[in-house]
Amino acid sequence: MDERAQEQQRVDKIMNEIKTKEEKLYKQSKGLKEDVIEQRKTFWDDITVNMDEPDDVIETQESIKQQAALLSEKERFHGKVGERLKTLDRLKHSPYFGRIDFMEDSYPEKEAIYIGISSLMDKDDKDFLIYDWRAPISSLYYDSSTGRAGYRTRETTITGEVSLKRQFIIKHGVIEGMFDTGVTIGDQMLQQALGNNASTTMKSIVATIQKEQNQIIRNERSSLLVVQGVAGSGKTSAALQRIAYLMYRYREELNADNVVLFSPNPLFGSYISNVLPELGETNVRQMTFLNYIEKRLMDNFTVESPFKQMEYVLTQDESQDYPTRKKSMEYLASLAFKDLIDTYVEKINEAGLRFKRIAFRGETIVSKQRIYDYFYALGEEIAIPNKLELVVKWLLEEVRTQQKEELNKDWVMEKVELLDKEDYMEAYHQAEEQEDYGSSISDEEEVLRAQMVKRVFAPLKKRIRNLEFVNIPATYQALFTEVQLENAPKDWQEIAGHILTQLKERYLTWENATPYLYFQDRILGDTTDRSVRQLIIDEAQDYSAFQFAYIRHIFPYTRMTLLGDINQAIYTYAMKENPLLPVDHEENQERITLMKSYRSTKQIVEFTKHFAPGGEMIEPFNREGSKPVLIQDDIRETLLQRVKGFANEGYETTAIICKTLQESDEIAEVLQGKVEFNQINEETYTFEKGLLILPVYLAKGIEFDAVIIPNASEAHYGKESDRTLFYTACTRAMHALAMISVEKPCKFIEEAAGETYEVE
Repeated sequence: MDERAQEQQRVDKIMNEIKTKEEKLYKQSKGLKEDVIEQRKTFWDDITVNMDEPDDVIETQESIKQQAALLSEKERFHGKVGERLKTLDRLKHSPYFGRIDFMEDSYPEKEAIYIGISSLMDKDDKDFLIYDWRAPISSLYYDSSTGRAGYRTRETTITGEVSLKRQFIIKHGVIEGMFDTGVTIGDQMLQQALGNNASTTMKSIVATIQKEQNQIIRNERSSLLVVQGVAGSGKTSAALQRIAYLMYRYREELNADNVVLFSPNPLFGSYISNVLPELGETNVRQMTFLNYIEKRLMDNFTVESPFKQMEYVLTQDESQDYPTRKKSMEYLASLAFKDLIDTYVEKINEAGLRFKRIAFRGETIVSKQRIYDYFYALGEEIAIPNKLELVVKWLLEEVRTQQKEELNKDWVMEKVELLDKEDYMEAYHQAEEQEDYGSSISDEEEVLRAQMVKRVFAPLKKRIRNLEFVNIPATYQALFTEVQLENAPKDWQEIAGHILTQLKERYLTWENATPYLYFQDRILGDTTDRSVRQLIIDEAQDYSAFQFAYIRHIFPYTRMTLLGDINQAIYTYAMKENPLLPVDHEENQERITLMKSYRSTKQIVEFTKHFAPGGEMIEPFNREGSKPVLIQDDIRETLLQRVKGFANEGYETTAIICKTLQESDEIAEVLQGKVEFNQINEETYTFEKGLLILPVYLAKGIEFDAVIIPNASEAHYGKESDRTLFYTACTRAMHALAMISVEKPCKFIEEAAGETYEVE
């Protein structure tokens, strides 16, 4: 029997074992489910309720506790059975993808190690039939070639000899491909994986993880892991596998709630939502940085999104306030502005914090001046947040005094009379139980008055506890009006006037949102999130120095993974003090650079690397395709023709990537009624296959079968700052790239070697 037949025979045995385990678990699951339902129905039948004597009460409580614990344990076990059934179902389609033959130095027998997305034990649960790709021994598959090799366990390093490294393509229990390979995952598997059409969701890459990606996935040492990866290098995929690996490695300590992923836009969040469930893990907390900021802002501000900021930069450069706004963008994004805020906060501890009065029914209980005087009488040696806690206690006492004074006023009974019967009885019983005014409540009216006053004052007390009496907006505005600071920039008056106008309109530009939130936190106190153990930031090149410093401020105990590509830094302010650039003073930092691009064909990579902003020697993966095409013809005619051409070639997803949303609207108007399409904006959370129209800044991290750039002219992409935009747009294409330019093509195309593209 040849080797392939032997391997197929083993796959057949594995499939039978999976089927046997499934049947056994189904029986268990069915019995458990019925048992849980029955126990829920009869929960109280096995409990003797006796509340007459103290001992009986304790016994009754213990009985309830035991029944609840038993039910909870059965429900938990039922959930685990369900999870295992899901895993077995995934294994049925493709039980494993790799094999390593390894002989340990201390053990004279060779072991064939098969690697898949999850482990599988034999029928006696003694030996592994399949090892989980995250198991320590599985790293041999990703990191080693035949010959001497080793892998790390928690306790030690195990060394030995790898005599075989084999890859499989198995579908529905049938081996479709089998290759013996060296250190890298063989081109055959990658060719097949990368040659497919683009998907509306990202897929797991465990079968094709490369050695350099495996370094990212299994890195456990670094508190800050920085990954600079060229377009299509698999950095996001590797980061998601990293999350799955860490949740497997630290299963007892790390769960989905301890991991946060900052994604670049809502569409991207949907695009990657499938990966962790494919690997048998729960999706982690995922949000954009904009979501996080909006959630944290106490005051009622409208926040500009980063996409609206980008649209402004790209479309309003002729407007009167543009030069000032650009200066404001750069300064507010810098660490220099953070230092300015820190200096201002120190001054506020001496004087200048604004407050709001405490009022009830339009009448002032405590004036702004009284709060100010009380706050600053506490002394400069006490930190601002600690002073505010003392102010809260004092204000609550003042409010309680007022509460007692309101008890016998007419408005109280007027409100009581408006209560419906249920509210009336509830209020009466609550007040009767609590008697929180210190003396026995003797008649019904007193009871209801007490409860009504308590209810009405509750929201006011809550606002005080939430520190809403501190006027953060007015205090922040004072930074731009009254405060003279030595380290302010030379254009400060101009910048300050511009910002002040927006603040008065309750509007925070994107560059001002993080500074405002940082200022709010410095005044109101500790907002550090200790629950987050791992933070992954994708497209980190688009974060400003201030934004990254703020993230470090709120997650001081968190291990971070930054992923990005300086070549795709489309926000101009982000190029300075970028978090992806090396930081000398950063302790326990590790940097990994990925230079090989897997997304696009060799021809597309050879074309785009000529105008990549960093000028790195980007290495294409050896997947052949057609050269990018420059079409010098009318946009209206060419666009429709090219869209239909790509569809005829079998491409399922074609993206028309525009420079701005404004251009995207214009293209949509041209194609309206001629062809079906979906237009994507910042409110789009999912996308379907077909023809898509979108601005480049919403295409970050996503890939398409074919890309059309509808206006690649010098007039449209003429500035040096457009380089990253044009490069990002081109590198979204997996198989085909077409650029249309009626006029002179942009300089970036001309920088590419003539033989790397065709002209039509």
